[in-house]
Amino acid sequence: MIEITNRAAAELKYLLDIEGIAQPAIRIYITGSSADVKYGLAVADNINEYDVITDSNGIKIVMSPDVAAGFSDGSIDFVVDRTGKNFIIQNADSGTCDNCEECNICDAE
Repeated sequence: MIEITNRAAAELKYLLDIEGIAQPAIRIYITGSSADVKYGLAVADNINEYDVITDSNGIKIVMSPDVAAGFSDGSIDFVVDRTGKNFIIQNADSGTCDNCEECNICDAE
């Protein structure tokens, strides 16, 4: 399960509201290389029948099957510090993909 903290949910709802998006939905995607997998967030405006969809703190979370296969547990938080404002995506399973035959996460560069 992916948990969106109260701070992150409030910031996401605020940003989506500014954009006029009534149904808050975000997509988690992979960025970086297979040796250093990182995750990004985007507005989930193109949801298809193959996407994996879950919900946390009133926000729909959308992932492709490849991303969901390597991201079963984690959190999204929002922090403000001297470097600025950032969403922090933590994946408890990061770097521990054991299903390379069934999962394309390592190829998503």
